[in-house]
Amino acid sequence: MISTIKDYTILPLILPQTPSFPVQATHTLYLRPHAPKIPTEADERSLFLVNIPIDTTPTHLRAVFASVLGGAGRVEDVFIEGEKGVQQSSTLAIAPPNAGGSRKRKRGNDEDDADASEYPLPDLWDRTLHRSGSTAVVVLVDNKSVEAVLKSIRKLHKSGKQGRFPVWGAGLEDKLAALGSARYEAHHALRYPDPTSLQANVDAFMTAFNAREESKRREDARKRSGPDEEGFVTVTRGGRAGPARRGEAEEKRKEMEEREEKKRREMETGGFYRFQVRERRKKEQGELVRRFEEDKRRVEKLREGKGKRGLRPES
Repeated sequence: MISTIKDYTILPLILPQTPSFPVQATHTLYLRPHAPKIPTEADERSLFLVNIPIDTTPTHLRAVFASVLGGAGRVEDVFIEGEKGVQQSSTLAIAPPNAGGSRKRKRGNDEDDADASEYPLPDLWDRTLHRSGSTAVVVLVDNKSVEAVLKSIRKLHKSGKQGRFPVWGAGLEDKLAALGSARYEAHHALRYPDPTSLQANVDAFMTAFNAREESKRREDARKRSGPDEEGFVTVTRGGRAGPARRGEAEEKRKEMEEREEKKRREMETGGFYRFQVRERRKKEQGELVRRFEEDKRRVEKLREGKGKRGLRPES
């Protein structure tokens, strides 16, 4: 059996039988020393894991390492891709979970994001399931523990006994939330949190939000009050409120009053709306047509009168 592939050490995990899948199977886990793009102090005593099972929890990984090392207490911390908190891995950033699936993050204020993480809403799931092929970082107590884990896995491969590999979830049934239908029943109950705790969470968030907005308002007022050390005036939304702008504001107010008065006079005399202008033009055209017809009839009468006077009786 192959024990390594490229830089990774292979650790087979025995998956026990379940009612939904009554066949014993093997899941392959890949490990190597953690080497992120952004180094941290704990890298030398950390292991990077690839292809963790979808139902992985920190308790699972602690139990696996305890089985490999022959005793517990060597694991200091576990960071799983998709769990809360941000940790850098060698290939990607292990980011907070996204309950609604993959969504593009909109640009916003970092302080708003900080407030949201400080006062999170209640969780709707009692246990997280990960996508296939997810990664994790396991921090051990010292550098020697990292070498001990990799050495122990190589010994398991050399023994040739597959039954000596860790059994996934062995002895953890009472320590973890159940999966299957029980998980969805718990999800249904968690969708309706206690109103008291939910209201307390919302109140805490709004208190922090109001305090931040008040701090921004004071800072903007301070910047508008005068020039800085280099003599520059910071322009912020809302403009300056100094005496230099009062005259301009008064002039604008007078201009607006004059425009309003002009509109009012136009509405009183000729009408302001388009339909009023059209009606006025129709009336003017109708008056012109009426006068034209009257003049036409008057001319006809004059012509008839002249014709009668020009007729002479026959002798």
